Amino acid sequence: MLTLAGAPSRAIAWGSDGHMIVALIAQQNLDPAVKKKVDALLKSDKDKLTKKDIASRAVWADKWRDSDRTTSKIRFNATQAWHFVDIEIASPSIDVACFNHPVLPPGTPASKGPAKDCVVDKIVQFTAELKDPKTTQAERLLAFKFLLHFVGDVHQPLHTADNKDRGGNNVQIIYGKHTVAENLHSYWDHILVDDLGKDYHVTAKTLAQKYQDKKSEWMKGQPADWALESFALARDVAYNLPTTTKLDKHNIKCIVIDQAYDDRALPTVSEQLAKGGMRLAMILNDALK
Repeated sequence: MLTLAGAPSRAIAWGSDGHMIVALIAQQNLDPAVKKKVDALLKSDKDKLTKKDIASRAVWADKWRDSDRTTSKIRFNATQAWHFVDIEIASPSIDVACFNHPVLPPGTPASKGPAKDCVVDKIVQFTAELKDPKTTQAERLLAFKFLLHFVGDVHQPLHTADNKDRGGNNVQIIYGKHTVAENLHSYWDHILVDDLGKDYHVTAKTLAQKYQDKKSEWMKGQPADWALESFALARDVAYNLPTTTKLDKHNIKCIVIDQAYDDRALPTVSEQLAKGGMRLAMILNDALK
C-alpha cells in the first residue's frame, strides 16, 4: 500500500497527454449550457501552475502535488494518496485501499480532507462540492480542477491495483529495439498512450468519434464501480505479462513486452481514456446543470 512519506514516487497517471485527452473528450460531451459554465470557471481561475484551457487544467493536480515535492512536502504529503486506489491483487478490498473511507469532519472542505484517502472518495467529495451552490468560489475551482484529473486517474488500470510492486513501478520491462529497462507503470502511462497518436488533440477527437455509440453504455455508474472495472483490467490485462525475459544493457532482468501483449493493452488504453472522458462529462453535466 501507498505510504505518504519516504516512499519512491509513483508515476503520473496517463502522463500529461493522457489526462489532456480525457479532458478534451469530456469537453466534446458537455451539454451546451454546462460548457458555458465550464468556460466561465476556467476563465475565472487566476492560478498560474498551468494554462487556463481545460486540457492544461487536467494536469493541474499533479503540478499542485509536485510544487513542493523537493521542499516542504506540504502539498505533496497532503494529496499524494488521493491519486490512487491501490487494491491488492492477492486480497482485493476497495475499503482497505481507501483507508476505510475516512469521513470529512463537519465544515471541512474536501481540499483540506485527510491525507490518507483514495481517488474514489475524493471524486465523490469534490463532485458534491461542485454541485452544492453553497460551496465557496475558491473551493469550487479546486473541486473542478481535482475532478478534471482524478476521473482520469481512476481509469488508469495501474492506479487502481497493486501486486506488491507499487502499481507496476517495480516491474522492469523492455520493448521494441530499446536496450534500457522501463517500468510497467510508465509503459501504461506514456508509451501505450503515445502509440495511439503523437497529437493529443487529434487522439481525443479520434477516440470521441470512435466510441460515440458507447456513450449510453459507459456514461453511468459511480467512482467505485469505475475503480473496480479498472482493477479487473489491471489484473487481467496489465499484469497478464509475457514469460520471456532478457537482460538490458545494465544487466537488469526485464520482461520482454511482445506484440501479443500490446494487442491486448492498446485497446484497453483506448477504451479507458474514452470512458474517462465520457464519465468526466457525465459528472460535470450533472453537477453544473
